[in-house]
Amino acid sequence: MNFPNHIITLGEQDSSIVKNIQNQMNQLGFGPLVEDGIYGPLTLKSVQTYQQHQNDEESEGLTVDGKVDRMTWEVMAYNIYCLTQISPLLLAALKIAFKEVGVKEVPSGSNRGPRVEEYLKSVRLEGGFPWCAAFVYWCVEQASAGLNRANPLPRTASCMTHWNKTRGEKIFIRDALVNPKLIKPGDIFIISRNGGKGHTGFVYDRCDDQINTIEGNSNAFHYAEGEGVVQLWRKIDTITAGFIRYT
Repeated sequence: MNFPNHIITLGEQDSSIVKNIQNQMNQLGFGPLVEDGIYGPLTLKSVQTYQQHQNDEESEGLTVDGKVDRMTWEVMAYNIYCLTQISPLLLAALKIAFKEVGVKEVPSGSNRGPRVEEYLKSVRLEGGFPWCAAFVYWCVEQASAGLNRANPLPRTASCMTHWNKTRGEKIFIRDALVNPKLIKPGDIFIISRNGGKGHTGFVYDRCDDQINTIEGNSNAFHYAEGEGVVQLWRKIDTITAGFIRYT
């Protein structure tokens, strides 16, 4: 559907336009919305939250008002297009990861907490261990179960073990820097650090030389030992190993 040449907001009369927007919000993980064709407060709030998530610290991004103007419409269409280019497994894992944003350690800095310990249990560890790789594994495990298939990721809480043992497609950072378009939503980024340590998470989107990520054991300051599941913008050149893609 093409942009209808007017801003869509509360009280929109064309129910087919509103149903289209509600459907896209649900696909992008900003629901659940009842696709009833009524642009009410819940749809407005969903669009507003979506607009906020598209913005980053270095650009104006979208106007966060819950109204669908031409720019918001086009960004939504682009995001939907990107999601259609990835496998059902990665799409399901991304939706699961997005819903986990906001999970926190209990207490902060402990690598513990009810949800964190679920992530760690999926890789056969107890609370207290770094959990960014466990979070990635858990999300793909949940997605795999929903699709009645085996989890293709190696069962590990080590980012570099994942990188070294993966049977997925690797996109090395040297290639991604030359051609950022190689990076797709659903890819798993791997940052290697000294001493065999690392950090990992999902690519949710890409814009020029930045990726929008969903990652565990991090925070707004991009720490690899942060206290929660967060959505961040990272420069591509901060990803020191590369990306892994599963089908």
